[in-house]
Amino acid sequence: MKQTAGAATILRVELWHGLLLLGTAVTLGQTRLIDLKALLVGGVFMGVNFFLLGFGILWVLAPLASKGRVRAGVSLLILKIIIFLSLLTLLFFRFQIDGLSFALGFSTLILAVLVEAVVHSIK
Repeated sequence: MKQTAGAATILRVELWHGLLLLGTAVTLGQTRLIDLKALLVGGVFMGVNFFLLGFGILWVLAPLASKGRVRAGVSLLILKIIIFLSLLTLLFFRFQIDGLSFALGFSTLILAVLVEAVVHSIK
């Protein structure tokens, strides 16, 4: 039951994230203040990262920890962080995207987590 609640929370955060990213893109996309492509790339990048991290912990790391294989779980988490940072470096240096717009898209996930926490605490 605990795993189902965790999965539902991850999916609700992803839903909030998608709505906030879409709202930001529609609101600021028509202006020259941000680069719409970088905004969407930042939001999608973080959305995928959060999804993989959330379900990776739920489906891989938690079962490994319950079997006493904590070191294998931590190794997989370190590998995921290295891949994440490598892709982030590739995005910035290879594709020359606008950092501020990327960070705005990136930040919609943080806001989505905050919104989900507030909604959950009100219930």
